Amino acid sequence: MKKHTYIIAFTLFTLLFSACGNNNKQAATDNTPAIKVHVNAVKINNNTPFLTVSGKIQATESADLSTRFMGYVNKIHVEIGDQVNQGQLLVSINNSDLEAKRAQVNAGISEATVAYNNAKRDFERFTNLFASKSISQKEMDNVAANYEMAKARLEAAKGMKNEINAQFEYANITAPFSGIITNKYVKSGDMANPGMPLISLENPKQFEILAMVPESEISQINKGITVSARVKSVEEELKGTVAEISSSARHTGGQYLVKITLEKPSKNVLSGMFATVLFPVEKQQDSNLVLIPQEAIVNNGQLTGVYTVSATNTALLRWLRLGRTYGDQVEVLSGLNSEESYIISAEGKLYNGAKISIQ
Repeated sequence: MKKHTYIIAFTLFTLLFSACGNNNKQAATDNTPAIKVHVNAVKINNNTPFLTVSGKIQATESADLSTRFMGYVNKIHVEIGDQVNQGQLLVSINNSDLEAKRAQVNAGISEATVAYNNAKRDFERFTNLFASKSISQKEMDNVAANYEMAKARLEAAKGMKNEINAQFEYANITAPFSGIITNKYVKSGDMANPGMPLISLENPKQFEILAMVPESEISQINKGITVSARVKSVEEELKGTVAEISSSARHTGGQYLVKITLEKPSKNVLSGMFATVLFPVEKQQDSNLVLIPQEAIVNNGQLTGVYTVSATNTALLRWLRLGRTYGDQVEVLSGLNSEESYIISAEGKLYNGAKISIQ
C-alpha cells in the first residue's frame, strides 16, 4: 500500500513540476518585446488612361574598353569620374612580348628584302638573256618563279609587321570618344585577357531611355512620336522621342524594347536612373496595378515575398509573384490585395511569427 502511495505522490510531483516549467516558459515567451514596424497600405495604380511603362536611363554613347591580347596591366592613368578627351591614354599594358615579336618580324623583313632584291636582279638579267635567246625557256621559268616567291615572302613579312603594329594599339588603351570614366575593372598588376572589360566610358551629354512595352500595347507605338518621362529620384520631367522599336520579344517574355532619345536632360540626370515613361496613347487593357516599393521585398533564394500584419499583430511572411518594375516600385501579380497592409521597415530583425508593434 505504501509503495502505491509513493508512486502516486511521485507522479503528482512530476506533473506539477512540468506544469510550473511550462508556465515559466510561456511567460518568458509572452514577455518578448514587440518589434516596432512601419506599414504601408497596398497601392492601386489605375489613375491614368494613358500608357505608362518603366524605363532605365543610359548614356547614348558608352563603351566597355578591352584588349585583344594577354598581358599585365602596367598602369591605369585615370580614376572613376575623370573627364577624358578622345584619344587620351587610359590604360597601359605590358607589351614586352609584342616588342620581341616585332624585333623578329623586322629581322624577317630585312632578310626577305635582301632575297627579293637578289631575285629581282636575277629576273631582270635573265629576261634580257632570254630576249637574246641565250637561255632556255625552263631556265627563264625557274628564275621567274624564284622572283615571285621572294616577292611573296616580303609581302608576308610586311603583313606580319602590320599585324604586330595593330596589336600595339591594344597595348595602350585610349578613349574612343570624349566622356567620363564610370568604372574600372582592373588595377595595376592584374592580368588583362582578350575581351575582358578593363574600363568603362560614357558620354554624359546625351541620354536615352530603354523601356519595355507589353505586346498588347506595342502596335500603338510609332517611331518619332514625342513622349514624357518623369525621373522621380531627381523630381524632373523630361521630353523624349521614340528612336527605335524592337520587332521581336523572343527573349524578353512578351515585352518589346523601345529606345527613347531624351531632349536636353539636366546635369542631375545620371545613367542608371529609373524613369516612368508616358506615351500619348490610350491603354488597350485596363488593369489595376498593385505596386509596392522594392525595399519592402524579402528574398529567399528564388522566392520573393513581403511581411504582412496578422490578426494577432505578428509578422506574417507572404510569398508573392512579381511582374514589371516601375522605377522604385514593383508590380505584384499575386499574393496581395487592396485590403491588406505590408511592413515597409522594422526596428529589428523580422521573422515569421515575430511580435510587432505598428508605429
